[in-house]
Amino acid sequence: MADLALVSGATGYIGGRLVPELLRAGFAVRCMARDPGRLRDHPWFPSVEAVRADVMRRGDLDKAFEGVTVAYYLIHSLDTGAGFEEIEADSARAFSAAARRAGVSRIVYLGGLVPDDVPVGELSQHLRSRMRVGEILRESGVPTVELRAAVIIGSGSASFEMVRYLTERLPVMVTPRWVRVRVQPIAVRDVLRYLVGVGNASDEAVGAGGVFDIGGPEVLTYREMMQRYARVAGLPRRLIVPVPLLTTRLSSLWVGAVTPVPASIARPLVESLRHEVVCRDRGITALVPDPPQGLIDFDEAVRLARTRIRNSDVATRWASASLPGAPSEPLPTDPGWTGGTVYEDARSFFLSAPPEEVWRAVEGIGGETGWYSFPLAWAARGWLDRLSGGVGLGRGRRDPRTLRLGDTLDFWRVEAIDRGRLLRLRAEMKMPGLGWLEVLVVPADDGRTRYTQRAVFLPRGLFGHLYWWSMRPFHSVIYRGMARNIARIAREHAESAVSESVSGEGQGPRQGQGREQARGSGPELDPRPRRRVTPSENAASADLPWDSSTRHRS
Repeated sequence: MADLALVSGATGYIGGRLVPELLRAGFAVRCMARDPGRLRDHPWFPSVEAVRADVMRRGDLDKAFEGVTVAYYLIHSLDTGAGFEEIEADSARAFSAAARRAGVSRIVYLGGLVPDDVPVGELSQHLRSRMRVGEILRESGVPTVELRAAVIIGSGSASFEMVRYLTERLPVMVTPRWVRVRVQPIAVRDVLRYLVGVGNASDEAVGAGGVFDIGGPEVLTYREMMQRYARVAGLPRRLIVPVPLLTTRLSSLWVGAVTPVPASIARPLVESLRHEVVCRDRGITALVPDPPQGLIDFDEAVRLARTRIRNSDVATRWASASLPGAPSEPLPTDPGWTGGTVYEDARSFFLSAPPEEVWRAVEGIGGETGWYSFPLAWAARGWLDRLSGGVGLGRGRRDPRTLRLGDTLDFWRVEAIDRGRLLRLRAEMKMPGLGWLEVLVVPADDGRTRYTQRAVFLPRGLFGHLYWWSMRPFHSVIYRGMARNIARIAREHAESAVSESVSGEGQGPRQGQGREQARGSGPELDPRPRRRVTPSENAASADLPWDSSTRHRS
C-alpha cells in the first residue's frame, strides 16, 4: 500500500506543483485546503483526496491527518498583513500538534534561507517568521526536515515575479542598494525534487530530522539576475543605477508601483532582500543526491519559467499554457498577478442563429472575406507590418471555406481548431509581444448559441505595454464590429436556409453571397457604428445584452 502524503497549502504556488510530483513518485496524496473547490481545475484532481480543513480547527486537522505518513507544511500568511508572524506561529503549532497525535512519521517544511552572520533580532520579519515556524515544527517531537531556499525561479514565485516585472517594464532602473546583495536562486524543479526526495527517504536516513539549505549552482546579485533575465528574454541590457538613499520602505513602495505583486506580500519580501542568503553547506545531498545532469542553472530556470510564452508551447490553455505538467508553468490557483502581464479584450453574447451557421461565419474569416470590421484599419495594420518586415495581409488563406491546423490566415496562423466549436489564431505580425485571437461557439440550453471572442496579448518589454495601450482605442471598434457582423452573417445564413426550406427550391444561397456582404459592400454591414447595438436593433443578440470587456491581468 502506498504511503499517504498530506499536502497543506495545495492551492499555493509550491503545493499545486508538488502534488503531481508526489503522484508520479508513487505516493497516495491527500490535499488539505480551506476551499478544495479551488483545486478542481488541476488535471490531477481526480487522482487525489481533497479535504476541507482550516489549520486552526482541531477537528478538521485530526480528520485530515488520518492515516498520513508524511505531512508537507507549505502554509504561509504573508498576505494577512502586519500580524502575520503570530498567525504563522499559531498555524505551525496546530499543525505539528495534529501530526504528533496522528503518529505521522515526518513533517517536511519549506522555509527561507537565513544568513548565518545576522542576529535573529535583526532579521527581516519574513525571514524571522520562516525560521520560527521551523523551530515550532521541530519542537513538536515529530521528525521534521526543514528545507531552506532563497529565490525560487519559476512563474508564480513572488520573488521571481518581482525580478520579472522590474526587468520587463523598466529599461532604466533607479534601484535601492539591495540589487547588489548576493543570493543563491534555485529552480522550482529542483525544489520539488528535494521535497519529493525527502518524503521518499528512509526513516533511518531522516532520523530526528534537520535543517538543510538548498540552492542552485550559482550565487548571483539581484542586478545580475535582472541582466541575465533580460538576456534570456531577448531584451536589451538594462541600465541599473543603485541609489543608497532609497530606504527599504521606499523600495517596497517602488516595487508596488512598478509591479502588480500585492503590497502585503511585496513589503516583507523586499525587507528580506537586504540580507545575503547563500547556502552554507550541501548536506542535503546525503538525503537527496544531485541528479546526473546537475542542478538547473539560472538561465535554464528562467527559460523553463518562460515556456508559457514560447510559440511552440502555447497549446493547452489560453494565455497560460506551456509544456503540459511542467512544474514551472502557471496553475489555475496561482494569484492573478503571476506569469507576467496578460492583456485581454473579451466579448461574449448569445445568438439566435444555430451553432453551425455561427461556425460557418467564423471559419470563413480572413482572406477575401476580410475580418468583418473596419477594413481600412486592418489594411493599414497589414501595410505597417509589411513596412516593418512582416508578412502583412498578402498570404491570404489556403481555402476560402475551411481551415485546418497550421494554416496561414493573413498575418495569423491557426494554432488550434476544434471544428464547429473552437478557433484559435496566433498572431504572426511584427509587434513587441505575442498575441492570440480565439473564438468559441457553444450551443446554449435554450437553442441559442453562445459566442465568445477573446483577443490576448503578452507584452514584451516596455514597448509591448505601450503598444497595447496605443492600440486600445481601436479595439472597441474593431473587435466589437467583428463580433457584431459575425452575428449578423450567421443570422442571415440561418434565415436563408429556413427560407429555402420553406420555398422548396432546394438550392443553397448564391455562392459567395455571405462573403460579399462580409466585405462590407452592402450598407447593412457598414462597420462604422460606434454606439451599442441593442437587442431590438439586432435580433442576433436575442434578449441578452452585450457582455463585453477590455481588461488586463498582471
